[in-house]
Amino acid sequence: MSNTYASFASNASPAKAVTPVSLPMPGREADQKANNAGGFTFTLDQWGVLDRFLMLGTESGGYYVGKKEKTKLGFETTKSCIAADGVRVVNRALEFSLAGRAPKNDPSVVAIALAAVYGDPITVQAAYDALPRIARTGTWLFLFVSILDSLGKWNAAAKRGVSKWYTAKTVDRLAVQLLKYQSRDGWAHRDVLRLAHVKPSSEIQSNLFRWSVKGSEGLAQGASVPQLLVDFELLKQTDSKKEALRLIESNPDISWEMTPTNWLTDKDVLSALVKNMGLTAVIRKLGALTAYGVIAPLSAGSKEVIAKLSDVESLRKQRVHPITLLNAFKQYSMGRGSKGSLVWSADQRVLDAIDDAFYAAFDTIEMPQKNYMIGVDCSGSMQSSKVNGFENLMAIEVAGVMALAIVKRQPNYFICGFNHEIGELKITPKMRLDTVTSTMLKFRWGSTNPALLYSFAEQNKMDVDTFVTITDNEVNCGVHPAQALRSYRNKAQKHSASVIVGTEMTEFTIADPKDPRQLDIAGFDSAAPQLIAEL
Repeated sequence: MSNTYASFASNASPAKAVTPVSLPMPGREADQKANNAGGFTFTLDQWGVLDRFLMLGTESGGYYVGKKEKTKLGFETTKSCIAADGVRVVNRALEFSLAGRAPKNDPSVVAIALAAVYGDPITVQAAYDALPRIARTGTWLFLFVSILDSLGKWNAAAKRGVSKWYTAKTVDRLAVQLLKYQSRDGWAHRDVLRLAHVKPSSEIQSNLFRWSVKGSEGLAQGASVPQLLVDFELLKQTDSKKEALRLIESNPDISWEMTPTNWLTDKDVLSALVKNMGLTAVIRKLGALTAYGVIAPLSAGSKEVIAKLSDVESLRKQRVHPITLLNAFKQYSMGRGSKGSLVWSADQRVLDAIDDAFYAAFDTIEMPQKNYMIGVDCSGSMQSSKVNGFENLMAIEVAGVMALAIVKRQPNYFICGFNHEIGELKITPKMRLDTVTSTMLKFRWGSTNPALLYSFAEQNKMDVDTFVTITDNEVNCGVHPAQALRSYRNKAQKHSASVIVGTEMTEFTIADPKDPRQLDIAGFDSAAPQLIAEL
């Protein structure tokens, strides 16, 4: 038995009649379905599955379901929702994307691309209106057009909508997009400009498009272009460090991606680039900045990086998701990249700054002073499923730190872990992220019995206002959680709320859709503390 938590008896039954999860609940057969682990659970409607797709995506396969099956479910559900109410799909994608609620923006881009392909005329217009707001970078534009291209949908609406992505931007913002995000996954701006037949609305726009298609050779001598393009070409050509520094320091739009690789190991050049870099770029490059001496004890570079990480307002404005920070914390603390040979010694002050930023990145409101009981699924499937788009993170790790984020400012809470047993988790909000994640990974594998959360509270006469269960919903032992919750409520004589945070892109949930005091939240939502407080 692991010593991560204190174990308690798990064989007690709730006071009322109960049914094993190997069978559907009596009278609820039409509402339940066998999940991937063999137990019966409730199912989400198509809009609930859409939320999970937007939140969790399908890049990574799970313990029970592979990437291919998840992708099929996500695409088919999105298409079904588009057929029912396409504008609602577009608006939901906008909501997730603009608020930065999901760890990755890609699923929202996919959703509006499918709306542009399969929607009615009103939906198609809504999708293209949303395009520049969701596909905010050239990288996401390339993802959008790759879906259009694969589905053979380069029609007049597509050409108009994609053209507007370019032509509606100021020339300075357009220059940033064309220079910073030149190509991705086999696509480049020259491909999109040709396919969409983009017509420039000004001479400067025309020259930028010419440069994207033909390079500097396509521009006439003395052609009018933004200063960024002039500086970019000079930076490519110079072998003078003094000149490189002058160009970077004089133009705040020059980014890491625009800088020739021969300068990206130079400490002074990198120090100058840090001032120009947004928070997301800084987070991605922490290892390189440390390896090449920008981040060092008492250095100006360290102060700059830590100041950026500590800027809560920038965290919100730049939509930095807490899971991005957790992934950065883990990768940076490892001292090596997932690719290549770069190594570094992690700076502890930077780790502390990422730790603080992680909790600040959750949307928080003043939560009512209630008694919260958090149950974290510590079963084998949670320890084997990676978080979508983050190869370093397992679902169990994120579940543990999310539990702490929910109760960060609460005086009354109890956090426990469960599989086929249950016990108090030895984690607290005062622990640093690495301690929490390493603690979570110490659990031994086991089955999944979330009903233990409610029966344990009943046995120990705990006064719980809100239960929160973080789980993949792949229940395969014990009794039905809805029955155990009902028994707790009867015994405690209170109508406690129950929130289920679903960590897998499936249709299954243990939340009873007919219970107004139960709520299913899609995945690792940065708005989770707020949603729970509002229940």
